[in-house]
Amino acid sequence: MPFLELSLTVRASDQERVELALEEAGALAVTLLDADADTPNERAILEPGVGETPLWGEIALSALFDAEADRAGLLHVLEELLPEIEPAQVRFRDVADQDWTRAWMDQFKPMRFGRRLWIYPSNIEPPGDQADAVVVRLDPGLAFGTGTHPTTALCLEWLDGLDLAGLHVIDYGCGSGVLAIAALKLGAARVDGIDNDPQAILASRDNAERNGVADRLALYLPDAFAHRPADVFVANILAGPLADLAPRFATCVKPGAPFALSGILVAQADELLARYAEWFDDLVVATREDWVRISGRRRGRLL
Repeated sequence: MPFLELSLTVRASDQERVELALEEAGALAVTLLDADADTPNERAILEPGVGETPLWGEIALSALFDAEADRAGLLHVLEELLPEIEPAQVRFRDVADQDWTRAWMDQFKPMRFGRRLWIYPSNIEPPGDQADAVVVRLDPGLAFGTGTHPTTALCLEWLDGLDLAGLHVIDYGCGSGVLAIAALKLGAARVDGIDNDPQAILASRDNAERNGVADRLALYLPDAFAHRPADVFVANILAGPLADLAPRFATCVKPGAPFALSGILVAQADELLARYAEWFDDLVVATREDWVRISGRRRGRLL
């Protein structure tokens, strides 16, 4: 069955009510993209900082409807909400039916991180000769990371290089749960995953269930998380929240325990190194493309 796609550009301040109205008008799916994508003004948004729901200033919004949807009626809905938008700014096109998820997954290939760790989509089986491979099953989704972004890759490689057997890990900004699940597959006894977005909590729980590790993953919104120091700490968020949360993170790590931070641009690394030097030693920077991982150990002796 073919579909009808409606697309237009809206301001971030208008996005929520336009999306809600289109869903009430019968939209089967709504997609949000940076209106400045593929231009010098493109702005990457990774996993959001605590208490933030960031969006681009201008959003390219696309909504998918049944092919028989009333175009005039949809235009009327938009004119009521945004009278400043001219009908000519709203674009319609017929879209052929296809398995959209499968088309995306066909482009999502197995990825290796470090020596043992692999991420495989559910439609591909690992070869039988990888006896020591640690496999995380993760399909591409709406957001939150599958390992393709440099910051996620840097953290996965760092986890692969640790001996996590029997340890307690904190994954702050868990997103899809990829880091938490990887830690559990690598031998961690339990992981606490924290994220400010309830949808990320749901995604993490669903992915953990798919990987058979949900019984060892506890998930929290930030305000519900008690400060229980962990044997290993990782946070892949953004530089601003990393700086703000440094004192709290220091209480989340046992003395002598390893930690890693990412979501940091190269130009932001020096400021964060100075910030974390108050509580952490042996700080090391690893870089991939324009992104940085900072790792080290909590000051103090191992308990």
